[in-house]
Amino acid sequence: MSKGLTVLAVDDEAPALDELAYLLEKHADIGAVLRAGDATSALRELNQRHIDAIFLDINMPGLSGIELAGVLANFSHRPAIVFVTAHDDKAVAAFDVGALDYLLKPIRQDRLDEAIRRVSASTSADSDDTDDDVIPAELGGVTHLVPRDTIGWVEAEGDYARLHSTSGSHLVRIPLSTLESRWRDKGFQRIHRSYLVALRLVTGLRTHDGGVLVRLRANGASPPVELPVSRRQARELRDRVVRDPMRNLKPDD
Repeated sequence: MSKGLTVLAVDDEAPALDELAYLLEKHADIGAVLRAGDATSALRELNQRHIDAIFLDINMPGLSGIELAGVLANFSHRPAIVFVTAHDDKAVAAFDVGALDYLLKPIRQDRLDEAIRRVSASTSADSDDTDDDVIPAELGGVTHLVPRDTIGWVEAEGDYARLHSTSGSHLVRIPLSTLESRWRDKGFQRIHRSYLVALRLVTGLRTHDGGVLVRLRANGASPPVELPVSRRQARELRDRVVRDPMRNLKPDD
């Protein structure tokens, strides 16, 4: 009996599907590779057996890859989703439907290896604690994937959000409220209408001119920073900082 991950490759173009399946079959962590040429065939496979991950083309006739991912949200067991596409303008939509990764054709071996590593982590027993969520950020026509666990704080800029990470600053077309709801249980806290912070970087709280400021330690390319805390969020932030099992620091007054 084969061991390893069971994955489903989906692409409406036969040569592309053959290439994707070939690359997946070569990987040591993949036990079985199933194939589907459209969303209907993919759903048939998904309803018949346990599948750990689906490597999915976006632009397909009939139900698109994005629409199929939306259908999978209703599954009791939802496979990890990795989009594989020649188009780099759907990265934000991929994030919105909870994709684990986003690969551009032609597929690079190192990026495929990274995607499979993320799938393996997400299907492990402690998958609820994994920090493998990534944000697709566009810069100069290139899509960069910014891991959540490299982000120290996020700043709202209208309908956009600016990620301050170890690799620098990245502007993404995702509302701060979306990131707040998705990351609250992953160690992030909304401190202000304009700011979301990683609790692991909080070194203290202090009062200033009747308000409260939170201090964050340096995070790679981001220097130490102090950010305002709204009165409504101050108590919850203090409580979470003290309770956070990842930290031994206590806020100061």
